[in-house]
Amino acid sequence: MRIFVTGASGWIGIAVVPELINAGHQVVGLARSDASAAALTATGAEVQRGTLDDLDDLRRAADASDGVIHLAFKHELAFSGDFEGAATADRRAVETFGEVLAGSDRPFVLASGLLGLLPGSVATEQDGLVADVDATHLPSGPRTRLATAHLTASFASRGVRSSVLRLPPTVHGDGDNGFMATIVGVARATGMSGYLGDGANRWPAVHRSDAARLFRLALEQAPAGSTLHAVGEEGVPIRAVAEVIGRQLDIPVVAISPEDAETHFTFLAHFLGLDSPASSEWTRETLGWQPTGPGLLDDLGHDYYFREAPAA
Repeated sequence: MRIFVTGASGWIGIAVVPELINAGHQVVGLARSDASAAALTATGAEVQRGTLDDLDDLRRAADASDGVIHLAFKHELAFSGDFEGAATADRRAVETFGEVLAGSDRPFVLASGLLGLLPGSVATEQDGLVADVDATHLPSGPRTRLATAHLTASFASRGVRSSVLRLPPTVHGDGDNGFMATIVGVARATGMSGYLGDGANRWPAVHRSDAARLFRLALEQAPAGSTLHAVGEEGVPIRAVAEVIGRQLDIPVVAISPEDAETHFTFLAHFLGLDSPASSEWTRETLGWQPTGPGLLDDLGHDYYFREAPAA
């Protein structure tokens, strides 16, 4: 199949693209820059220049493809504090793909999120669907992103083999520049490896290689309207994460009070205290997916999360 992939040169995309090509698919990747275009060309993919804001370009690329995997998200905007702006841009792109693919039975796979889906309980693929979702505990940006996932699932009734692939807050591995890298950066800057409360709250996790394989399986096999969980580990206690970071940086591991959370963690304070474990049992049974990559704490034990950028 000829597959259009947004976010093709991003953290997850650079693993998804070769996974697809090695399975015999032809890939067209969205690239914002010359460097991204060159990286995609080196993998054997074709390049579609543009951004998530270029809706006409997205429409043409999707129309010329046999399926779409939507990985792109304006993480730099979200991580700078404008999660709502990033989620709104994502929503517009998904609406565009839905219009193009309607009535075609072509696959559309959306990368979505798990964090905060069902606080305090182990979330399954059947949780957080339109009929039972309560997202009042989430900030507005994550609420918008959840609504976009609901929209994607609804495409099944419009003749699209749509699926929502929920990712843990940490898709980890060498080169990760997401939540875990940000937490390490906060610890380095403050001289303390912090956690909130007693640190017993849990985050699910998955290695990037396992997530990439699941995106391919979703494209090829996922039932229309299905929700999938890319969960390799059901829930890693945040205090355990802080302890590994503390050892690696040789700094104290400290409980941060709720009053000091925003000052210490900045935007991360809204997410770091969430207890958000999740299961992937249905996903594994349905698609035959079995994670094989290392766990989060093992990955944090390697030096690649702690390399400092060279001085300019």
